Amino acid sequence: MKLISWNVNGLRACMGKGFTEYFEKVQADFFCLQETKMQPEQADFTLPGYTLYWNSAEKKGYSGTAIFTRQEPLSVSYDIGDPAHTGEGRSITLETEDFYLVTVYTPNSQRDLVRIQYRMEWEDAFRRYLMELDAQKPVIVCGDMNVAHRPIDLKNPKPNIGNAGYSYEERGKFSELLASGFTDTFRYLHPEETHAYTWWSYMGNARANNTGWRIDYFLTSQRLLPRVKESNIHGEVMGSDHCPVELVLE
Repeated sequence: MKLISWNVNGLRACMGKGFTEYFEKVQADFFCLQETKMQPEQADFTLPGYTLYWNSAEKKGYSGTAIFTRQEPLSVSYDIGDPAHTGEGRSITLETEDFYLVTVYTPNSQRDLVRIQYRMEWEDAFRRYLMELDAQKPVIVCGDMNVAHRPIDLKNPKPNIGNAGYSYEERGKFSELLASGFTDTFRYLHPEETHAYTWWSYMGNARANNTGWRIDYFLTSQRLLPRVKESNIHGEVMGSDHCPVELVLE
């Protein structure tokens, strides 16, 4: 079983930069998107064999998530069960026979951490939500989680300490999530791999120089780890300032 997650930074724009070709090539069972920046009625494309689920932000051209799936889910839910965290289209959950699949676009703390308080509230609510799911059946979490967890996960850790995406607060919440029973599958399979990034700034030739951050993840409940065969980063795939990440399950 193959799962793909990709922050496309505007799906309609990405469509003009090779999205369809990559989508058809990869043949994923589940294809999860973040930052779709569109409403479902703006989708002027078809993906034969897939059912499309959307959670779009109320604000046009902002945020948004989607899951395109070959498998008919047992249930579908949107957001994270907390009225304080609705309206930005940040999460979708599909229930299958074996697991819950959650795709997420975690709120950015923004420059000077002006949204850090909201981010901390989101982190706690999201962790509670995942733990409630995990009490029922295993969980797969994927998406842009807007945090580089460890120094190995970004090119220039020291000058970025305290910045959005590498603050002590955000990294601490990610550690809390892992301690709650979840595993970062890429680090599980590639514990010491360096220069493995999923996002690059559009400025300063960052992608050409591989001056990046690893902020896109596949996490799984620990009891799913025996099924995890591959967890890959596809930095060669263009079309967004993020690249796709992949999880292969037995």
